[in-house]
Amino acid sequence: MSETSSSVVESPPRELPPMVYREPTLSERFFDRFFRGLTWGLAWMTVVLVVGMVVLISVDAWPTLRDSGGREFYSVVWDANRNEFGILTHIWGTLYSSLLALLLGGTLGVAVAIFIAEDFLPSKIRLFLKNLIELLAAIPSVIYGLWGIHVVIPALRAGLHYFPSLLADFSGPSMLSASLVLAIMILPTVTALSRDALESVPPRLREGAYGLGATRWETIRKIVLPTACTGILGAIILAFGRALGETMALAMLVGNSTARDNPLSFNPLLPGQTLAALLANNFPEASDPLQVGALMMAALVLLLITLVVNLFGALIIWRASAQFQGLRS
Repeated sequence: MSETSSSVVESPPRELPPMVYREPTLSERFFDRFFRGLTWGLAWMTVVLVVGMVVLISVDAWPTLRDSGGREFYSVVWDANRNEFGILTHIWGTLYSSLLALLLGGTLGVAVAIFIAEDFLPSKIRLFLKNLIELLAAIPSVIYGLWGIHVVIPALRAGLHYFPSLLADFSGPSMLSASLVLAIMILPTVTALSRDALESVPPRLREGAYGLGATRWETIRKIVLPTACTGILGAIILAFGRALGETMALAMLVGNSTARDNPLSFNPLLPGQTLAALLANNFPEASDPLQVGALMMAALVLLLITLVVNLFGALIIWRASAQFQGLRS
């Protein structure tokens, strides 16, 4: 018997066409330099705008600050008729309402982001829920204020009806009602950015955790959340920045009361005041140069608080990113 053997003929590798290099034309070089110069100029223009804004506000606020010797920063009385422009209560109200809203909205936003990103629902329902939450960012602030007056305050009053001791402190507009509405306003920011951070976690990390026997909750708590912590921190910081500068809804819901007898109260049922609400309520009627200077000083303080918060947040994100890179290496 003759034994036949078949040989496999391998085709030679296909040669790629040689790369053609050519010098850019004069017009291409012109547009390249023009585009680089345009982006460079626009980037520095933002810096110039911020610095110019700070300088102009500082110039208008300086006469009042010079004449008063900084008394406004530790005074709690704002009375334009007596030329008293203390903003300590407003600073406290700005920080307290924003932190309270961040505690409520940040927790809810991260929980909703986990619920959407970790496939707890069918894809169509997740898409509908994601779009619905993002639509909250398109609602005007005054609508939130009206909703808070007609829905949130009556609901709080009805709930506190079972606690007479607490209902005695609640008059309607308060820090609690303002913070609840503010928490809903920052919810889209926290949810959208946290969801993007969670979805950017490599699937192999989840698969490795499941392969080692971890449950879904253990995978989320020990793998997904630590990996996405930098993005979640960024979302919370951006939401805090928006809460600090929110004006219209807080002006309608916070009560606009300085509470002189207890200006730095931790009781969220009492009315309060914020820097943004102070500017919104008093600037249109300010005619005295001293009062205008005091309002500009309040605007400068609000701007500096926002700047410090953003710098502190950037530092936290940088340290978290460096720590995560060290763990990966």
